[in-house]
Amino acid sequence: MFRKAVPGDLDQIAAIYDAIHTEEETGRATIGWIRAIYPTRQTAADAIQAGDMYVAEEEGRIVASAKIDQAQVDVYVDAPWSRDDAPDAVLVLHTLVVDPSYKGRGCATRFVHFYEDLGRKQNCTALRMDTNERNAAARSLYAGLGYQEVGIVSCDFNGIPGIRLVCLEKLL
Repeated sequence: MFRKAVPGDLDQIAAIYDAIHTEEETGRATIGWIRAIYPTRQTAADAIQAGDMYVAEEEGRIVASAKIDQAQVDVYVDAPWSRDDAPDAVLVLHTLVVDPSYKGRGCATRFVHFYEDLGRKQNCTALRMDTNERNAAARSLYAGLGYQEVGIVSCDFNGIPGIRLVCLEKLL
């Protein structure tokens, strides 16, 4: 079940962030995030407060989350998007995370489909997102779901220097 997050979900979302940071630190995942820099508990709290955080819940447990809004990241201006869609016609997926214990169960794919349905309901004409160039798993997932890599932008991103940000889009 997908729904908007509520303040009571914060601990579970933060626990997923911590588990992903642990996966990265132990070498079991390559995402490009850094504990205490991004994403943090405050990242989730801010998104919940803004009403932009969504969660996937299974058997009463949060197994995935993402921020979904129309705020395009500043560096998106440097990406060669295929069209110049109006800002209010673009829906953006940020910080999609899946609890590592649920890896391989299709949670990320279902979450992206939820995001796409939300975009259609809001009459958006384009879906956009980004990922770190190093995050091969995310890049493979998104390619398999029909997202096009339109370009790579070098930047400091969410407090992490030297990121090569892959910008992806899907037209609706």
